[in-house]
Amino acid sequence: MSIDVNNESGTEVDEQAVLDIARYALARMRIHPLSELSVIVVDAAAMEELHIQWMDLPGPTDVMSFPMDELRPPAKDEAEPPQGLLGDIVLCPEVAARQGAEAPTQHTMDEELQLLTVHGVLHLLGFDHEEPDEKAEMFGLQAAIVDGWRAEKGITGPSPAPTVS
Repeated sequence: MSIDVNNESGTEVDEQAVLDIARYALARMRIHPLSELSVIVVDAAAMEELHIQWMDLPGPTDVMSFPMDELRPPAKDEAEPPQGLLGDIVLCPEVAARQGAEAPTQHTMDEELQLLTVHGVLHLLGFDHEEPDEKAEMFGLQAAIVDGWRAEKGITGPSPAPTVS
């Protein structure tokens, strides 16, 4: 799996954890091991520009996903998943820090960035949360991936509750 993490934010983030959880999420979703993903970490001003340009919404947001080849998780009976370019995930640590601090289960900026990375991966794979049933599926899968990764890493304590909506 080729995953590039590029931190342009000026904020120190745990890039290795972002890389690790992205790799775990893609493996869990059975995405081809030669597929490619880019994760870009930007400051609030850059995220606000993207948010306005692509969503026509003011202010910075926490995560944005820009799919390329529109890869989807393979069906259970598919022997070989398709290979391709997943696209870009853009994260904003300033928003992540605020959301982590305000969450019911308060957590760190890096824990929030890990959650947002999984959220971004799922969006790249075609998951959405506009409708209640879609939200239940996506957030359930997101929690299972984060919990699985944390267990694999031996991280104890409560998992960060979803703060993205």
